[in-house]
Amino acid sequence: MRRRRATRRDIPLDPLYGSAVVEKFVNQVMRKGKKTTARKIVYTALDIVGKQSKDDPVKIFDKAIENAAPLLEVKSRRIGGATYQVPREVRGDRRMALAMRWLIGAAKVRKGMPMAKKLAEELSLAAKNEGGAVKKKTDTHRMAEANKAFAHFSW
Repeated sequence: MRRRRATRRDIPLDPLYGSAVVEKFVNQVMRKGKKTTARKIVYTALDIVGKQSKDDPVKIFDKAIENAAPLLEVKSRRIGGATYQVPREVRGDRRMALAMRWLIGAAKVRKGMPMAKKLAEELSLAAKNEGGAVKKKTDTHRMAEANKAFAHFSW
């Protein structure tokens, strides 16, 4: 190993909901260091989700993350001049990071609404196992399933 392992930083709990996952999500939404703006977007989205479902918004948020998190992914591996898509299991922290990234990306693609409303819609859809982020997960799983024959190349 050439470099030392990266040290894990403790992420403080979110001030409103007391959840580290929500705080991580705020950090993912944040652009150019504007954390206050990111917090406003996420909190507004969670309020909208809470009002629509009349349930705890953090519960719905956790369900959305769980439904969007992939179990398998494919990684390119070059063997003897050919590149194979090798299916791999996804580690826990990467699963959550991918789920968050896909939820934000799917919300950004929607047009004609403020970001908080788009994010709320995407979160509520993901909690019901629908929407862009869940579609991305199923596509990733399908790709891994299709390339199962190359699983013996995993390292």
